[in-house]
Amino acid sequence: MGLFDKLFGSKESKEVVVTSPLTGKVIRMEDVPDQAFSQKMMGDGFAIDPTSGDVHAPIDAEIALVFEATGHAVGLKTEDGMEILLHFGIDTVNLQGEGFDVKVKAGDKVKAGDLLLSVDLESVKSKAPSVVTPVIFTNLAGKELSIDESLYGTEVSHGDVIVKF
Repeated sequence: MGLFDKLFGSKESKEVVVTSPLTGKVIRMEDVPDQAFSQKMMGDGFAIDPTSGDVHAPIDAEIALVFEATGHAVGLKTEDGMEILLHFGIDTVNLQGEGFDVKVKAGDKVKAGDLLLSVDLESVKSKAPSVVTPVIFTNLAGKELSIDESLYGTEVSHGDVIVKF
């Protein structure tokens, strides 16, 4: 650390870490079985094919959006403006909230690892085309998304690091 850093504070931005919100297998956004996601119409990211229905915050953030009636999606916004949408499963909006227990509301502040949703995985699996859960960066706030290629196809636990900025 140089003299100016000591006197005025470092200008380096701190590392931003995004963890897996779910336990399951990491898959490429391009492999999500829904064109809106696979073609990155809402943004780039990754997806998890979950083995557990507990959805956790992948980063410290404010809950910007909750689909309270359906429980299928939660939007987060970090202090520096990054926006992340967690969309549990494909066409799960059609379940009208069946199998979803939302634990947060818009305006809540959450820390990485906090429980956002509890999903009855077996029930949703039996009624939805897929439980693959996209994690979409709808606004990267000037950061560049880079995911370690070796993660794709691997099993992760919620809280495992997926992306570092």
